[in-house]
Amino acid sequence: MTDDVAGPMLEHLRHIRGKVGTIVLDIDDLNTRMTAVEIQIGAMNRRMDRLDERVARIERRFELSDA
Repeated sequence: MTDDVAGPMLEHLRHIRGKVGTIVLDIDDLNTRMTAVEIQIGAMNRRMDRLDERVARIERRFELSDA
């Protein structure tokens, strides 16, 4: 390969490597943020479960439920 072709090719490869590095950092950030979202959704589900239990207990206490 001549230097005329190798120079621009290496420049393009360096540019691609830089972009891939940026993409990797972005994906790592997204993974961190998604983990935080999943944790929050889990906490909300637990709160909803507790609310369901409390409503069921109130319905039983006031004899509003069918069971």
